Amino acid sequence: MGRKVNVATCSLNQWSLDFEGNLERILKSIEIAKGHGAKYRLGPELEICGYGCADHFYESDTLLHSFEVLRKLLESPVSQDIICDVGMPIMHHNVRYNCRVLFLNRKILLIRPKMLMANHGNYREMRWFSPWNQLRKVEEYFLPRMIQEVTGQDTVPFGDCVLSTKDTCIGTEICAELWNPRSPHIQMGLDGVEIFTNSSASHHELRKADQRVNLVKSATTKTGGIYLYANQRGCDGDRLYYDGCAMVAINGDIVAQGAQFSLNDVEVITATLDLEDVRSYRGEMCQPHVESEHKPCHRVKVDFSLSSGDDIYLPTHQPITWHFHTPEEEISLGPACWLWDYLRRSGQAGFLLPLSGGVDSSSTACIVYSMCVLVCQAIEDSNSQVLKDVRWLVGDESYRPQHPKELCGRIFTTCYMASENSSVDTCNRAKDLANQISSTHMNINIDMAVKGILGIFSLVTGKMPQFRTNGGSHRENLALQNVQARVRMVLAYLFAQLSLWARGKPGGLLVLGSANVDESLTGYFTKYDCSSADINPIGGISKTDLKSFLLYCVEQFQLTALRGILAAPPTAELEPLTDGQVSQTDEADMGMTYSELSVIGRLRKISKCGPFSMFCKLIHMWKDALSPTEVAEKVKRFFRMYSVNRHKMTTVTPSYHAESYSPDDNRFDLRPFLYNTRWTWQFRCIDNQVSQMATNTTPKQ
Repeated sequence: MGRKVNVATCSLNQWSLDFEGNLERILKSIEIAKGHGAKYRLGPELEICGYGCADHFYESDTLLHSFEVLRKLLESPVSQDIICDVGMPIMHHNVRYNCRVLFLNRKILLIRPKMLMANHGNYREMRWFSPWNQLRKVEEYFLPRMIQEVTGQDTVPFGDCVLSTKDTCIGTEICAELWNPRSPHIQMGLDGVEIFTNSSASHHELRKADQRVNLVKSATTKTGGIYLYANQRGCDGDRLYYDGCAMVAINGDIVAQGAQFSLNDVEVITATLDLEDVRSYRGEMCQPHVESEHKPCHRVKVDFSLSSGDDIYLPTHQPITWHFHTPEEEISLGPACWLWDYLRRSGQAGFLLPLSGGVDSSSTACIVYSMCVLVCQAIEDSNSQVLKDVRWLVGDESYRPQHPKELCGRIFTTCYMASENSSVDTCNRAKDLANQISSTHMNINIDMAVKGILGIFSLVTGKMPQFRTNGGSHRENLALQNVQARVRMVLAYLFAQLSLWARGKPGGLLVLGSANVDESLTGYFTKYDCSSADINPIGGISKTDLKSFLLYCVEQFQLTALRGILAAPPTAELEPLTDGQVSQTDEADMGMTYSELSVIGRLRKISKCGPFSMFCKLIHMWKDALSPTEVAEKVKRFFRMYSVNRHKMTTVTPSYHAESYSPDDNRFDLRPFLYNTRWTWQFRCIDNQVSQMATNTTPKQ
């Protein structure tokens, strides 16, 4: 009958500027798609060079090598007899564009530049690319000589166009265009385009996956049609983890779903769909186009069909229910996959973590253990690339891990860095968790190093600082806490560099940090302490979510030591103990709870609140617990802490981006780091409002 089409989309773990590896993964995805009978293969955004090239997009080398890879793809016998849709940067009339290149049998069919750019949050596409803002306009693009030699073409269509095969019509969207209120699929659908494709580089964020799925479903609910979504997967060299979720939808229903988190570098999903279902749906739902100045899509015709004449017995894919991970599962899986990519691509032999026995460092340890679980599962599922990477990491070509704990012992070192201010309880909690995950664990006492540094200071100045409990000032107390914290950072790097050497093994270790998003927000950490590490898997996750994650790990991994860690109050243990017990707690130091901080963080970043507007919102949100005066004090305390400590974010460890209120100074949350910390005008507005409210509520005599 010739109406059923077999199409393929994929998630690829591409790596910025890894042209050789990217080429191999693209070719493998095409081969798998063809093996499943697909006639069209869609890949992620900028898959040839990698999405995260950043300022390397300015370099002519990036454009040159992208075309060299394109030539290899055109020449490959693997890419014959299937329409291939790949992403790469292209310069047209001396302007750089983020493009899709569609080709078939050594001929380029069309080049479609991105029209609506991602230019907010983590994305800065307008820095490197220009949008193609000429609706329905198509120009001639003169191909480079190296491509002309393969295709025999001098020019190809470049612009806002769609592809007409003998049996259907295919239109392109690129990533952010789906999220835009002027999404191209609406006009394309009204003009008869039946298959929409979206090539994305969309990152993971907690509780975000349903938004993406709902957008795809909505796109085909409104006008009918088939929607293919491809996405990047993995860490391509930055703070983001791209979380796959390749999918196929038709008329508002998801019919094929890829994994959100996986160690597979190449995942291809295919679907067989009936074009008559689209046409029947539109016949009832969509009226004829009535716009007086409607411009039809520019159609590029190709003598090729996605369907075959004899397809009556070919079954079509039916609607499925999407499985969404819980936030606890997302924390367990996303950062673990990011750590694995970073480790295997960094050339290091494992991780070192200062394990304090608190919630934050224990969360990092559990994420590493979760990574080991994923690695062992992938090897059991015959993932040869993961096995090859593990053997390279441990320096043993015959090694095959039999259990996550065994692998953890080979690649994960933890250390408890005790001082005279550390309690026996935290030491035991750290030791118990290390035993349960089987990390290589060390107990290190830092008192000798701290006393040596203070001795130097005393020798030079003739003064010896004292803790507040011993009569010292606030400055002395803070300095004595900071020197302990910074010594731990120095020792962490020393042991990361030399602990494997001391054991007669090759390689070094990556140092992991454990500051959560709320501590970064307030600056409640010492600059250049153990928050200074190579990478931090929890730096974008709130304390509240981390506690829920540890509860999940108790059941999922049978890590019962976490119960004691969760029951203990969060503390830095940098001040002297009182009768052997902790006298210092994080929440008392900060003057607010971690749950309050999460609310404040979301108001500051997501709701774009300054001090006064935040106060105005919180007096309603917290009216049952706090008076307006108490709310005002919380707000003012937060903004004082935030502004005094903002400079710390300029040196904070690169962290996994997981939260929409992250204070990451790199590119997500751009703010000054030198503030007027008195906030005189803003705080006066708050005080005036508090006074006015008090006057209005005072009963008349």
